[in-house]
Amino acid sequence: MADLVVENLHVEVEGKEVLKGVNLEVNRGEVNVLMGPNGSGKTTLSLALMGHPKYKITKGRILLEGEDITGLEPHERARKGLFLAFQNPIEISGVRLSTLLTLEANRVFGSSIKPEETLSVIRDVAKRVGLSESLLNRNVFEGFSGGEKKRTEIAQMLLLKPKIAILDEPDSGVDVDGLKVIADNISKLLQEKGTGFLIITHYRRILEYVKPTKVHVMYKGKIVVSGGEELSAKIDREGYESVVKGAV
Repeated sequence: MADLVVENLHVEVEGKEVLKGVNLEVNRGEVNVLMGPNGSGKTTLSLALMGHPKYKITKGRILLEGEDITGLEPHERARKGLFLAFQNPIEISGVRLSTLLTLEANRVFGSSIKPEETLSVIRDVAKRVGLSESLLNRNVFEGFSGGEKKRTEIAQMLLLKPKIAILDEPDSGVDVDGLKVIADNISKLLQEKGTGFLIITHYRRILEYVKPTKVHVMYKGKIVVSGGEELSAKIDREGYESVVKGAV
């Protein structure tokens, strides 16, 4: 059995069915890429996997390392090794970024390292993703550029070292340098921790830096076709309609 298994997942949002039977498997050490046109259900899938209360699972289940996590709260899923980098992270007033990162580091290291060592780890991670120390003293995501938000989420991912990481449009609002930083750190966790990735994107841009194990196309609430890297190239050449034409 795969490390993350999505079985026949149906999800409603405000009474409307958005996901209509999604089946997907993601293994640790793999990069699965989910593509599809706007409104196909990609972000809905990411939020349902993480347990967002607005996204009601009406049928199907989610398994993480063989355990059914369908009914767990978001924080419980996170503790078991699931991580989500949001498409549009919200600002958190009154909470400094350094405080958030310290809490996350403490969750990983517990009492095994001293507070000054924790701070050193946070500074090292911030430097690795290209975050300035001044941002550490600001409220979470307040006034951050799109690229700074994405770098912050990658810093969180590096601290938490998840089993499975879901990245919703990590290439959105990011310049070339930022994209390389994201890709380098995806590769780092793949090699060092065996993290499995589900990367949601519209474009092939990030695939120039991260080689996918599998590419899936979502259309009207279902994954309708899967393949290798050549599938993303075909989408680039011919568009989604051509790719899904024979699959629905």
